Amino acid sequence: MPAWIRTAAARFFLPTVLALSFAVQAVGALLASVPLLMASTVVGLATDIALHRWQRNTATALGKLHATVLVRQAVRDLLLVAGLIHIVGQDHETKYLGLVCGLLLFYALHSACRALAILVHRTRTLPVVSRNIDASPLLLSPAPPALLMRSSGQRLLMFGLPSTAGLLTTAATGSARWAAAGIALSAAVAVVAIGMLLLRLLPGRRPVTSEQALEWFEAWLAEYQPTVGMYFSGAASSAYQANMWLGPLAQLEGRPLIVLRERFMVRKIASTDIPIVCLPKVADLMRLEHSTLKMLIHPSNSGKTSQVLRIPTIKHAFVNHGESDKLSSCNPYAKAYDNVWVAGPAGRQRYALADVGIDDRDVTEIGRPQLDAIEPYTGAPAGPYTTVLYAPTWEGWDGNPGNTSIIEAGENIVRSLLADPGVRLLYKPHPLTGSVDPRAGAANARIQEMIPAANALRAAAHPDERPAPSAAAELAYRTAELVRLTTSSFRASADVAERMLLQTVPEPGRAAAVATATTAWEAAYWASFPAWEHRVVVGAQPTVYACFNVADLLVSDVSSVISDYLASEKPYAVANTSGLPEQDFRDTFPTVRAGAVLAPDASGIPALLESVRHPEKDVYAEARSELKLHLLGPSDPPSVVRLNEAARALCAAADEHWAGMAVRSLSAIPRQLDAGSTLDSKHVRN
Repeated sequence: MPAWIRTAAARFFLPTVLALSFAVQAVGALLASVPLLMASTVVGLATDIALHRWQRNTATALGKLHATVLVRQAVRDLLLVAGLIHIVGQDHETKYLGLVCGLLLFYALHSACRALAILVHRTRTLPVVSRNIDASPLLLSPAPPALLMRSSGQRLLMFGLPSTAGLLTTAATGSARWAAAGIALSAAVAVVAIGMLLLRLLPGRRPVTSEQALEWFEAWLAEYQPTVGMYFSGAASSAYQANMWLGPLAQLEGRPLIVLRERFMVRKIASTDIPIVCLPKVADLMRLEHSTLKMLIHPSNSGKTSQVLRIPTIKHAFVNHGESDKLSSCNPYAKAYDNVWVAGPAGRQRYALADVGIDDRDVTEIGRPQLDAIEPYTGAPAGPYTTVLYAPTWEGWDGNPGNTSIIEAGENIVRSLLADPGVRLLYKPHPLTGSVDPRAGAANARIQEMIPAANALRAAAHPDERPAPSAAAELAYRTAELVRLTTSSFRASADVAERMLLQTVPEPGRAAAVATATTAWEAAYWASFPAWEHRVVVGAQPTVYACFNVADLLVSDVSSVISDYLASEKPYAVANTSGLPEQDFRDTFPTVRAGAVLAPDASGIPALLESVRHPEKDVYAEARSELKLHLLGPSDPPSVVRLNEAARALCAAADEHWAGMAVRSLSAIPRQLDAGSTLDSKHVRN
């Protein structure tokens, strides 16, 4: 069965079962069938709970159709009552009218509980979210239980279980006492929840006010006195763009700071010792104008970037999250920044050729400090298998067929690689694959099906080539250790949902501990499966750089993956799905000139593998060294040194700007005094 059919079936299975349960429940009520009524109610309730647990997007979509969980639960209970009336006879209608009134009271209590949860939520929502900052002066209290604060639908289903159970028991026994007791218990639970939430609204139990939180933040800024920082805004899937700059930012001279705009992003930032603040409102963001912050680096462009660029006291550098020959790497928006930092001469030339208004004097070559961990090329594959990393990029926003190879060539490339008995394939798709073009998502799903099938065939041929059982135990231990280190910084999930400050006490050294644990985890990961086994690598771990270090060959598209991989000087190939002849393709995209070019049919894979296994047949070795220098700049001075020099220069420009502002302000004082005005404290920098 095709992957898209299975995906659609999985998506619509629960809603279909839920709809059928209501239909069967109605039939059971009309026919006065106790077994039918009980079975359909249990199935419907279980499906509703599963829907809220595993398919929240579908539950939200049902709500938009006015089939909210409240409506579904009310219909379910009323069908039960209607069935009871049919089962016990018409003379009991008055008795069961009381049960209906009890259910209505329970629904009213649920609505009151929801209203209070929203009110508590608002009182606990602070204007600043932080990590790695001591927020103990705010005396934050623990959040209420997650069931009370997060999903009102889940709360209704859980609180309504006693009433549903009571109604079902009454249907089986004929005694209305069970239904009354169940409804009373559900109402009592709702009353307890209301009481717990009301306690949170007492004056002594409320968190600090927004103004108090901002006063604390400004006091912390004055004490910490940040000088350099990183600004980031984006969707949850784009967090990797900021995470790749955490290490370089931590090595900058001065006191670094990370500034975010989306509350959810605070948890998406990887482990770091750098203080993190999230300021969702523009008015609160503007408080940075009077801080000691001199410069911010920007790994990406976003709609909210223009807001921080309005602060005249801070200089801004666009560093991008990767460099490639795509037009998106030369966005005209870069004109808004004071400086554009590129890896090497290729980046400078790219902006000059793009002619998007970037003055060459504003471009600074800093190298790629993230690539220090990439191991250099050592020659032919050491073992019996050639490890090939296929890392296609995503389809992009402009509909260009040459953006990604996954649609036209992906399956051919993978099929050809899997056909070679000496290849071990690592498939790492871009996180955004399929987000724009469904064909890319479908191709990605089919490729991920091909790899387990190939592994099944190899397992039969290599029954004795398995890692020791201790390897799996080691991976489990390292995984648990890494999870502990990366999650213990945060409060309980309810606090995260309530948007409180996530970490009240900083823990210096955590980033180093996480880095050590990550290295140990990666070693355990690669040792946990046989050398012949193909892998689909998705998620944050292992990183693409970790895959670089175990790969003998990279197959990719025109993207920053090629530029970063060149740090190793290992062989690579680029898939050409642009429709251009090979020479035109090489001329258009300079990153291609030191690698093999693959046609969409992947017919060049055998010759490519031969050149990797026999380095004397590798005709691109010298070209890779030259291209590495062109793309990433010289190795001396190191990239970290060049990054620091660029940061110092931008900080000096900020100081010079401040000095000029001070001179202009002082020269205006006599005119202000003559006019009878007073000197505003904003004329003097903190």
